[in-house]
Amino acid sequence: MRTGLLVAVVAGVLLSACAPQIVQLPASEGQRPAHFPEQEYGQAAAHGRAVYRVVPASSSVVIEVYRDGPLARLGHDHVVASHATQGYVLPDAGRADLYVALDRLAVDEPMLRAEAGFDTQPSPEDIAGTRRNMLGSVLDAARYPFVLVHVMNVDVSGSSRMAQVSITLHGATRAMDVPLNVQTTADEIDVSGRTVLRQTDFGIVPLSVLGGAVQVKDAIDLRFRIHALRMR
Repeated sequence: MRTGLLVAVVAGVLLSACAPQIVQLPASEGQRPAHFPEQEYGQAAAHGRAVYRVVPASSSVVIEVYRDGPLARLGHDHVVASHATQGYVLPDAGRADLYVALDRLAVDEPMLRAEAGFDTQPSPEDIAGTRRNMLGSVLDAARYPFVLVHVMNVDVSGSSRMAQVSITLHGATRAMDVPLNVQTTADEIDVSGRTVLRQTDFGIVPLSVLGGAVQVKDAIDLRFRIHALRMR
C-alpha cells in the first residue's frame, strides 16, 4: 500500500503585541509559509516577554497510517514522520504557531515502525513509492507545501491541559481540541500528546485500489513531542 499523510500538530503558547521595535529572530531552516506570524513573536520579544523557539532536532510529529479492506494483508501499514518542525511558543499568551514542510517528511523509518508494532516490512521500492504518492496524489505538496498549526488558549500552569488547535492541511483548516502534557521551566517547554485525525476532514481521499479490496483507513493516529527553548 502506498500512502501517507502528515499532519502535524502540537502545542504550546504565544501572543502578538505592538512594539516600537521588533527583535530579529533567528532564521528558520528552509522556506517559511506565506504569512507565518514570525514578526508577532519578534514584537513580543521586544517587549521583554518570554518567547520560545521550537528545536527541530528534539521534536517529532509521527503519523501512523493503516491498511484496510478485504485484501489488506497484501499491503502495509506506514509511519510518516517530521523531524523538522519549526515554530514559536509564547506561554503568557497561551498560543503557539508551528509549521512542517511536507518535502521534509520521512517514511517508514525502521525505529518508528518497530515502535508502532507493525508486522510487515516494506521494501525500499515500496517506501519510495509511498513517499512519492503521499507528496503527489494524496497531499498535493507542490500546491500545498506546508502543514500549519495554530494553538491557542493553553493553560500551562499544570502538567495536563486541553488546547484549541487549528490545523491547515491540503488547503483546508479544521479546529479541534487536543489533550496535551506540558512540562515547563524558565528555559524550556516540552509538549506531548496524541490524537486521531481523519483524512477526509481535510478533503483528502484515502487511497484505494482493486475496487477497494486494498485501501487506507480514513482515521490515522498522530503523536507528537514538541521541545522549545527560550530565546535569549
